[in-house]
Amino acid sequence: MPELTRTEAEARARLIDVQHYSIDLDLTGGEELFGSTTVIRFTAHHDGDTFADLKPATLHSALLDGRPLDTTTLDDNRLPLTGLTAGPHELRVEADMRYSRTGEGMHRFTDPADGETYLYTQMSLEDVRSVIAAFNQPDLKAVFEVSVTAPPTWTVLGNGIAERTGEGRWQLAPTPPISTYLFAIAAGPWHSVRSEHAGLPFGLHCRRSLAPHLDTDADEIFDITRRCFDRYHEIFDEPYPFDSYDQAFVPEFNFGAMENPGLVTFRDEFIYRSAVTDTQRQTRGMVIAHEMAHMWFGDLVTLQWWDDIWLNESFAEYMGFQVLSEATRFTDTWTDFALARKGWGYDADQRPSTHPVAPDAETVHDTASAMSNFDGISYAKGASVLRQLVSWLGEKDFLAGINDHFARHRFGNATLADFIDSLARATDRDVHTWAEKWLRTTGVDTLTPAIGEAEGHWHLTVDRDGSRPHRIAVGAYDHAPDGPGRLVPRDRFELDVPQGDAVKVLPGRRPDLVLLNDGDLTYAKVRFDEQSWAAAAAALRGLPDSLSRAVVWNAARDLVRDGELPPDAYLDVARANLPYETDIAIAESVLTFARTQIADRYLPAGRRPAALATLDTIGRALLPRHPLTAARALIAVGTGAAELREWLTERRIPGGPALDHELRWQLLLRLSVLGAATDADIAAELAADPSATGQEAAARCRAALPDPAAKRAAWDSLFPSDERTDLSNYLFTATAQGFWQPEQLDLLSDYVPRYYPAATALAARRGPALAKAAGRYAFPLPHVDHDTLRLGEECLRDADPTPALRRTLMDQLDDLARALRVRGA
Repeated sequence: MPELTRTEAEARARLIDVQHYSIDLDLTGGEELFGSTTVIRFTAHHDGDTFADLKPATLHSALLDGRPLDTTTLDDNRLPLTGLTAGPHELRVEADMRYSRTGEGMHRFTDPADGETYLYTQMSLEDVRSVIAAFNQPDLKAVFEVSVTAPPTWTVLGNGIAERTGEGRWQLAPTPPISTYLFAIAAGPWHSVRSEHAGLPFGLHCRRSLAPHLDTDADEIFDITRRCFDRYHEIFDEPYPFDSYDQAFVPEFNFGAMENPGLVTFRDEFIYRSAVTDTQRQTRGMVIAHEMAHMWFGDLVTLQWWDDIWLNESFAEYMGFQVLSEATRFTDTWTDFALARKGWGYDADQRPSTHPVAPDAETVHDTASAMSNFDGISYAKGASVLRQLVSWLGEKDFLAGINDHFARHRFGNATLADFIDSLARATDRDVHTWAEKWLRTTGVDTLTPAIGEAEGHWHLTVDRDGSRPHRIAVGAYDHAPDGPGRLVPRDRFELDVPQGDAVKVLPGRRPDLVLLNDGDLTYAKVRFDEQSWAAAAAALRGLPDSLSRAVVWNAARDLVRDGELPPDAYLDVARANLPYETDIAIAESVLTFARTQIADRYLPAGRRPAALATLDTIGRALLPRHPLTAARALIAVGTGAAELREWLTERRIPGGPALDHELRWQLLLRLSVLGAATDADIAAELAADPSATGQEAAARCRAALPDPAAKRAAWDSLFPSDERTDLSNYLFTATAQGFWQPEQLDLLSDYVPRYYPAATALAARRGPALAKAAGRYAFPLPHVDHDTLRLGEECLRDADPTPALRRTLMDQLDDLARALRVRGA
């Protein structure tokens, strides 16, 4: 199945322009297929041949300018259009398409809670061809006019305002010119909450079984939406370019959300069924702000080819965090970014698969290679680079450049060169050289302080291992006179790195802690001199600003990963400081890294129990301050089956929260891992929570049981011999998450060599979404040994895995090699 190449896209764009899609979808034809009729009006600039993209179950007919085409010429999802003459043309295609269970194309989901069915589209890069016939590339924008036939009790949503025109018939308002990957519909018996703002209809939509939970949070979601909408209109000159703003929370969604114009789709886990932390609410708010930013950067102005993915995602990531912090009560968003997102970028940038934020177009030669770049580089590193750019350029000039970019390319396409030109028009700084150093290079710079002291003053030089210029803030802190557990700021100053011949000289004795990149304005690893690290390790909890603490925790994480700080020493720092932490995002991040990386991977199996005991101690100390975060941690590291069973029976953790569905399932999972739960326990819990989330949790628990028969059943469901028993994307993920457990190394050792060929075959058969899931969730993470690494390297060398699986395996194996190095350090 050939993927579209950049060369092919450029040739097609030279030949044709596309004006209009008229689409008619029939969603009443059963559980497997739906009808799709597409009429495309386009113009050829000169005589030539091209093709339309189409992946039907059955192609009934194709007419070019009224002339029937031979449907048997459809090959590898391409319908040849030969002998085009200069001038206007019309292509009409009638086909039956297949519903998806992988979250790609037209996904179909039946809710186990009430039997209702829901559909939605997710087009990604290639998947529009599974829904309609199209000239599928981002620079062939067109107007979309859509009609839908659906069951009479359903509601249809789309890119434009939807109007019911008869029983089961819906007509969507024509869109402005948009790219094919942004075409979207969602259909089903949605529960909807509607409002209006700035003269536009706003809507929230979810499955009926989630209606009470959406109703509980609708005011908060609308409030964030309105505030972000208004803030974008304060900073952007161009008004919101579409006729409505619907947000649909859809089931089994592969991403956090998708920026379809006028119809943003979110994973419906953002409709909270159980108690959540304020950090989780902030994350939902950030995703709302992120997707809204795309309405301008991505939808109004769209990348020309997929080498500029970062122009979409880095910008939306930066604006999502920034606008949320400016417009809502969530004012500490950059602390969460530093911990939850930036590490994703640092990790990705140190793997062999790294790439520049703005890669050369030649390296993104087709859509398969482009799909691999939806990663920590394009999102987290790119947003970090933009934050550094704003620090260097100034926010006023940055926004002036952005608005110039929108004005010059509205409803069109643009490249990196166009973006940099717009920034350069707004400033006298050398933006092109800056971009070359930041956007066209790979890897993470490391900044290390060299501190000296003389009579009456101290001095600082920052050594840089890397090549980029940095504008950073440096924080100087001293132990508080009233106790060593508190650090008080003495000074904070900006510094440009490299410094050249200049040495920063300041009055007084040297500070107890010198913190580089205080405020986290640049993208770099930071190190400490010996005295500063001692102060940080002892009194990190006493730094007054949460973002300063996040910088230190990130630095400690990097030291462990680089083999410069023993994993046990990280746990010592956590034990001394985390019980006093006031920021939930920091507590959650440190606990997660300590458990999933240090306890489960970086420490040998024999030292894992002691690490879990340390985390248990920290969790109990955190209960009064952060009860939900602490409760989740205590369940995850619990080793006493009797105590865990008592919590489940009593429906409460002493001193902590009452157990809702989420916490009960987490407890049952932990009991399953420890061999202290049965199939009957899982069935009883599922009877109490028969929702889709309950079905997934039950699958996770069954796969975690330390029983050979349970493991065989889980393995056979993940990698079946009969494709008719294929799991949906979410059930696959849940089962894979339960299967591999650090407590069950001996039981699972025979499955490690079976994993690589099984994952390779699955990826080839089921496509990119399941390939990524197989590489990410079904990988034998707890098996940190050289045999697992060797088998993986042999797979990459000899088995020819699909591009999506290859990239995921490369990253997993690099992380495995790092874990082995940390163990040997």
